[in-house]
Amino acid sequence: MLNRALLERQLLVRRCKLRPAAAIERLVGLQAQATNPPFHGLWSRLVNFDQRQLDELITSRQVVRAATMRGTLHLHTADDFLTIRAVVQPGFERAMQSTYAKVLDGMDVNELAKVGRELLAGEPLTFGQLRDGLLARWPGRHPTMVTNAVRTQVPLVQVPPCGTWDRSGPRVYTTIEKWLDRPVSAEPAVESLISRYLSVFGPATVADVQNWSGLTRLGEVVERMRPTLRTLRTEDGAELFDLPRGALPDPDLPVPVRLVAEFDNVVLGHADRSRIVPDKYRKRIMTVNGIVRGTVLSDGFVAGLWKIQRTKTAATLVVTPFSVLDQEATEAEALSLLRFTAPTSEHQVSFEAGTSG
Repeated sequence: MLNRALLERQLLVRRCKLRPAAAIERLVGLQAQATNPPFHGLWSRLVNFDQRQLDELITSRQVVRAATMRGTLHLHTADDFLTIRAVVQPGFERAMQSTYAKVLDGMDVNELAKVGRELLAGEPLTFGQLRDGLLARWPGRHPTMVTNAVRTQVPLVQVPPCGTWDRSGPRVYTTIEKWLDRPVSAEPAVESLISRYLSVFGPATVADVQNWSGLTRLGEVVERMRPTLRTLRTEDGAELFDLPRGALPDPDLPVPVRLVAEFDNVVLGHADRSRIVPDKYRKRIMTVNGIVRGTVLSDGFVAGLWKIQRTKTAATLVVTPFSVLDQEATEAEALSLLRFTAPTSEHQVSFEAGTSG
């Protein structure tokens, strides 16, 4: 039941006709540590999605690439970012203190933030340029700490072409106030964010919400919300919370093969990921340096990995099965992704042998 509920709410049972901005808002953002995965995430969910649609949203400032949940880069609609960043701010501050407590050494982070804003008042800067400006004021200080202190206290956005399709190069930042001419919300709406999480990831435990958001002590908030929520129990007795009208499809609902993007929240959005990632495969999805690989869903569960290898003239999608896959359906989906990713290249799908288990 939990698997089908997640897939239905994540728009992975069937491709939808939503506009990209509406899909991003419905999903409460798309993880965006790398440039192309959010595009692949929308491709896997929407009918006739085209890269230019998202590029236009980013360059027109309707969608921003900025840090929110767990301090991780996400794509959000502009309105969503302004409300969500206010809610997750305590997580930023806790992480800053945890990581840099020893090197902060009594520094006034508000003064750091003030100087950071002054430096960013002109042209957008890379973190290296921001660091150099801060160290000119505070020589000898920890170089990563000073930039992270600003990033923690000052909501920043990456400026296009950063974040647009297939673009690489230095990432440059400005303040959200300068980019949107609006500040983040002054009234964090924690209950609203929890409700929105449940709408696309529920039913879920408090630990799941905390894992996704980077916030702590949400049990107290959920307890206040209890009268407005539906509750269920897992087989091992864990309490799940949900919206009263959250979709609970038939556990036997047929679902198609899907190629899920790298870093996709559908495989990362819970503390207990067994509703979509079998425990025996969990360590195969994430590398030691934090890369979350693209995954193949078979009957709704992760059953393999995928990656695209490109040359000047050809693009090959390599599938690494963990178990037996429907090869015909997987190849059809893979060829569709290749046509989306590299439309002018020659396309090939390759299945690695001897990797199931």
